[in-house]
Amino acid sequence: MELRVLKYFLMIVREENITRAAQRLNVTQPTLSRQLMQMEEELGVKLFKRGKHSISLTEDGILLKQRAQEIINIEEKIREDLSHSDDMLMGTITIGSGETCVLSGVAKLAASFRKENPKVMFEVCSGIADDIKDKIENGTVDIGLLKEPVNISKYEFVRLGQKEKWGVIMRKDCPLAEKEYITPKDLAGQPLIFAKRESVRNEIENWFGDCYDNIKIVASCDLIYNTESLVKGGVGLALCIDSDMYYDDLCFKPLSPMLETGTVIVWRKNRTVSPSVNSFIKHIKKCLECIV
Repeated sequence: MELRVLKYFLMIVREENITRAAQRLNVTQPTLSRQLMQMEEELGVKLFKRGKHSISLTEDGILLKQRAQEIINIEEKIREDLSHSDDMLMGTITIGSGETCVLSGVAKLAASFRKENPKVMFEVCSGIADDIKDKIENGTVDIGLLKEPVNISKYEFVRLGQKEKWGVIMRKDCPLAEKEYITPKDLAGQPLIFAKRESVRNEIENWFGDCYDNIKIVASCDLIYNTESLVKGGVGLALCIDSDMYYDDLCFKPLSPMLETGTVIVWRKNRTVSPSVNSFIKHIKKCLECIV
């Protein structure tokens, strides 16, 4: 299967119409239709449900869309990684990160690196830890920022010194908003919103101790903006890391006893990386050593 045909397929998916896709690709509609039919014959599946004015993906088509996009992303990444000269670093360094205040520190490292390497670009790919690890595995992300606890046996890593505090996001009209700190007993019987990651839930369970049997989980969410929307809408109180960014009618109260989370910068073990990524990793290590 040629990359060109996969790009044709993705354009049809994007436009939901073969005629419009053909116009965008600057090929004839019969040519594009023939390429699509040949792809379906080669794979032995139907990729599209055809309507009068538009087409939609079958379940097999949805799977191919995901895989095709991964392949195209890797192709683009290969071109960028090899785009360098002997005397100047070039290309794009892709950083995978969740919503974390620690990213601002990494951004400073990226800025200082670009002063010496102005041809290097950075791309930030957002997502939860499992998504970031998958993208590191398939090569579309070079470096990941992962919150602990996390299994890092597959990665080379450096641990950042900055810690992030856990607390509870709640509406300002919540009775608990008057408290300076939130204890496990304060949350007994309250509707709570938890993170989805099992390792994170285990940490929170340990923090609750004997009070864990009395808690009431009503929702789970991983991205802070979505979590805040649930809190604002009155779904419950959210246990999460302090992000310093909240709706005006929400507030953050730290936990007591204090619960903190560290962050590690990881990259794939035993894998050759581009000169730009390799230089940036060395830059990170050097800067962190100076801080210590």
